Parts: sequence; C-alpha cells; structure tokens
Amino acid sequence: MRQIAHAAIAAALIAGPATAQLETAPAEEEEGFSLMQEGAELFFEGIMGEMEPAIEDFRGFARMAEPHLRALLSEMGPALMQVLDRIDDIANYEAPEILDNGDIIIRRKREAPEFVPDPDAPEYDI
Repeated sequence: MRQIAHAAIAAALIAGPATAQLETAPAEEEEGFSLMQEGAELFFEGIMGEMEPAIEDFRGFARMAEPHLRALLSEMGPALMQVLDRIDDIANYEAPEILDNGDIIIRRKREAPEFVPDPDAPEYDI
C-alpha cells in the first residue's frame, strides 16, 4: 500500500511541472508568432520605403504617357479589335516578322488547329 502511495505522489510531482509547461507553451507560441508578424511588417515597410522613389517615378511617367496612350488607343483601337476578331489564340501564331519594305507578317504555326473566323464578328471602320 505504501508503494502505491509513493508511486502516486511521485506521479503527481512529475505531472505538476509537465502541466505547467503545457500551460505556458501557448503563450510562448503566441509571443513567437507576434514577433514573426512584427518582423514581417518591418520587412515589408522597409521594402515599401525602398520602392517609394521607383513608384513615384512610375507615377510621373504614367501622367506623362497617359495622353499619348489614350490617343494611340482611340486611333489604333478599332484596327486592333479587327485583328483580334480574325485570330483565335495568339499562341497559334509565330512571332511577327518585319520585311524590308515595312510590311509585318504574322504566320500561323503549322501545328495550330484550323481556325474558322466568327461570321457574326462586327465590322470596324478603319
């Protein structure tokens, strides 16, 4: 009987620190995660600080290029839409080839499936 009591006391003494460790482990994990989160935030703030000049340069370029891009779109948009209506998938075509006289040839790949243009595609005035 004494041996059982001694074993029970020993088990209780061993289990006590183990349960104390279990209770503190989640707090340590939360602290670890918060430190990782803080580190990640600092890392991304540093990257944004480094990228700020490049972003500002790009904004300036976009303001300068916007009128030109709008003009290009209004002038070339209809012609581009007409070309896109006549092709099925750009992956089915070779890279454009510019001839000496300035003509541009875009050849269809030999292994590409046959393409039938949509007869209901709208006509654009070029």
